[in-house]
Amino acid sequence: MTTTAARGPARRLDLTFGGRWPLVLGLAALAIPTMYSLADQTWSRDTGAQGPIILATGGWLLWRQWPELRREAKPGRASITALLLLISLAAYVFGRAYDFITLEAAGVYGAGFAMLYVNFGGRALVKVWFPLFYLAFAVPAPSYVIDHLTAPLKQFVSMVATNGLQSVGMPVSRQGVTIFIAQYQLLVEDACSGMNSLTGLIAISLLYIYLIRGSNILYSLILTFFVIPVAIIANIIRIIFIILITYYFGDAVGQSFIHYAAGLFLFATSLLFIFALDRGLYRAIGRLGSRP
Repeated sequence: MTTTAARGPARRLDLTFGGRWPLVLGLAALAIPTMYSLADQTWSRDTGAQGPIILATGGWLLWRQWPELRREAKPGRASITALLLLISLAAYVFGRAYDFITLEAAGVYGAGFAMLYVNFGGRALVKVWFPLFYLAFAVPAPSYVIDHLTAPLKQFVSMVATNGLQSVGMPVSRQGVTIFIAQYQLLVEDACSGMNSLTGLIAISLLYIYLIRGSNILYSLILTFFVIPVAIIANIIRIIFIILITYYFGDAVGQSFIHYAAGLFLFATSLLFIFALDRGLYRAIGRLGSRP
């Protein structure tokens, strides 16, 4: 009995990275330069400003479920770990060498996942799948994918905003994604297309659903479906607001802090709307479920 009691704590200590500090230091050596690149290239822009929030809240979720990870821990297979590390390090080296931040960040994510797998095994990671899935939102999408997705969205939000203002007699016109109001010319950028709000809203909405409703995949998909029109409508309102501010107060005011404050305000309003929508949808599903 004494021998068994002595072995138990030793194994638990090993499963909390006690014997793998070189791997931890190696992961830190990969992650620190990548985080610096993300802060310089992606997180400082509107299209990637949600990255640090996702990283912080995702780390908190993982720490929150750490006891469950330790309970289910069973070291993973060395062959699978080696394969994961090989793919991750190849992506990291390629992304770092050619300044492809998406591959670089994905390589760090994959290396971290491999470390968790070798310590806790696949069964334990399945138990805490949501924090791992949520943290993947911190990996920025390739710029060509963003450009491809935002092109039709920019056209759509520009058209709706200008048509709405024209219907009330405003002297506004549009050519592509360029809007003309009186003597001013405004260009609808990627951040105003809805992609920035869409990515951030989906990530935070999924976090909210997970904390309040649990990890119900079907319910998460249903509510996420409603996030898309909410993000687009919010950005249409933002564009209309900027057009009106520019028309009545000038371009300097329209492009000042008010431009960013409007985006933050509408993002917060969209979140509150989604939270209210969740309450209504959850009650409606509960009532339908209670019927014979």
